[in-house]
Amino acid sequence: MPFSLYKVYAMSSDKTIRLTAKDSEALRHIRNTIVHTGKSPSVREIQAMMGYKSPRSVSVIVERLVNKGVLAKRGKRQLAIVEEPEKHLFDASTVDVPIVGSASCGAPLLAEEHIEAKVPVSVALAKPPHRYFLLRANGNSMNREGIDDGDIVLVRQQTTASSGEIVVALIDAEATIKRLRIGKSAVVLEPCSTNARHVPIVLQRDFQVQGVVICSLGKLNYPERD
Repeated sequence: MPFSLYKVYAMSSDKTIRLTAKDSEALRHIRNTIVHTGKSPSVREIQAMMGYKSPRSVSVIVERLVNKGVLAKRGKRQLAIVEEPEKHLFDASTVDVPIVGSASCGAPLLAEEHIEAKVPVSVALAKPPHRYFLLRANGNSMNREGIDDGDIVLVRQQTTASSGEIVVALIDAEATIKRLRIGKSAVVLEPCSTNARHVPIVLQRDFQVQGVVICSLGKLNYPERD
């Protein structure tokens, strides 16, 4: 059966889950809110997102998703996604991840905190309930790791990282993408470049980890906000 804009069919391990277009829209809003805030939206917040005049319609959709095993209620007002029905057969399993500026892959550059755009990214990469953001890489100091000048990298937001992970680090309000090496008396932010001019940055604890790089998405074309 072909897909349509109004009905989604998807397989879980032992059953077929059928979603309407409104089911998928509500699930997308709930997923986005959980990823970006750590909490599920209220019925009235979903109502505003979907443009309904009454919360009753949203309550019906939420109950339907609960009955289908897609959502579960946690406590009085929290919802959790327990099944991603579209993930293998339909590209609606995405979360909107903001592009928040640029980070250096050469000398550190000032991180731009404004959101330029939001890009739908598969939940297979941006896995809830973690929070994510996208950064544009400047320079070629990480090109041996497949991060080239102008590439967009997907970053999982966190304040700690293990030695060997590629991180976005904040040094004196400037962001840079480097591989983290943790030693006994110092921390090294290490370039991975074909350009020998890039050298490691040696620090103690005078920096902040902003996140761990999950992957490079290459060059993306997207409409920037006005």
